[in-house]
Amino acid sequence: MKRAATSLSLLYTCVFSFNAFSQIQGAPRMPSASVAEYREVKNGIDVLEKHNFEALHPNPQTPRKIGLVTNQTGVDSSGRRTIDVLANVTGIKLVALFSPEHGAIGALETTNIGDAVDRRTGIPIYSVFGPTAESRRPPLDIVKNLDTVVYDVQDVGVRFYTYETTMAYFLEAAAKTGRELIVLDRPNPIDGIDVQGPVTDPDQESFVAYGETPVRHGMTVGELAGMYNAERHISAKLTVVQMEGWRREDWFDATGQLWINQSPNMRSLTEATLYPGVCLIERTNVSVGRGTDKPFENVGAPWINPKQLAGYLNSRQIPGVRFVPLYFTPTASWYESQQLGGIYVVLLDRKTLDSPEMGIEIASALHRLYPRDFDMKSIIAIIANKSAVDAINADQDPRLIAQSWREGLERFRDVRNKYLLY
Repeated sequence: MKRAATSLSLLYTCVFSFNAFSQIQGAPRMPSASVAEYREVKNGIDVLEKHNFEALHPNPQTPRKIGLVTNQTGVDSSGRRTIDVLANVTGIKLVALFSPEHGAIGALETTNIGDAVDRRTGIPIYSVFGPTAESRRPPLDIVKNLDTVVYDVQDVGVRFYTYETTMAYFLEAAAKTGRELIVLDRPNPIDGIDVQGPVTDPDQESFVAYGETPVRHGMTVGELAGMYNAERHISAKLTVVQMEGWRREDWFDATGQLWINQSPNMRSLTEATLYPGVCLIERTNVSVGRGTDKPFENVGAPWINPKQLAGYLNSRQIPGVRFVPLYFTPTASWYESQQLGGIYVVLLDRKTLDSPEMGIEIASALHRLYPRDFDMKSIIAIIANKSAVDAINADQDPRLIAQSWREGLERFRDVRNKYLLY
């Protein structure tokens, strides 16, 4: 049944940053890319425009009905919304928009995201994020009335960032309805080379763990689409409009593109770099900095002794990061309005950091130092690997825990290599 739409203004507030690295008194800056490394990278939407939208098969006599999965990150190199670009193409008719977690403008921190209407175009927006499994899947009654669904959302390159699962659910919906999914590819902002972290156990799949994928997969969303479609035998009609100019070793600050916050708490490349590690403890009773000006850089709880935790973690000599003790008071999420003891994670060298291993180091430190306070019962939801969780509970050395992932990562790399486009 078609869901009712209510009016919502798509007021896009994009926070742009070419120098988004965190700084504290006395902390060294992370090296930035040299000018020579910058080049123009064309995203899928720019390549689609360059080739006169031929992938959409425009038909002026009988315009093709198009649905678009997008949010505030869906813009072209001129800053135009993909919504507005497609709404003005002769031979197609944009009739439906779909918004992932955080809503159409990426500003909402709730599961209660309803349907809406794009004020600029009058096109209905169907939310594909909600409190139930059903509310997170595309409405098949809408999809079956389309000719094609287009996906244009910037990803962060991490398995539990839910935009990836939303894309996979649209692949499944396309297969069920006999429709085509066209993915407009965008860069993996934390590079397309590094593959890190535990691989999801088959029985731990969820909205934050789609497929047997490691935490950091080193793939673009277009490459993921190809892998999911084949390896999971979805067999949807899939087209990926590839980028031009992107190289696998590129981090986002080498693309020359403007940073747009992917969500309310993904505000910089530094946060995206630390996210694959710090977020591993998000389902526990620890704040990961939501409700502060440094989400995924601050970690704390009322029962943490800042100097004790920072000292212990620094003694571990984790490559690429250092830890500064601090107190902070979040304005939202865990421990709202309470003063917390904790740490500030200083990123020194992103190339030597294994962020998921760092996350296991933090979890292990909390378990060792505060065994009566640190509640790990829900950590499996994000880590999605039982042996890793069991090893933390058994106080195994985090370096040995990370080594135990190698076999699974090698198997994943062998599969992954078949679907790399760049």
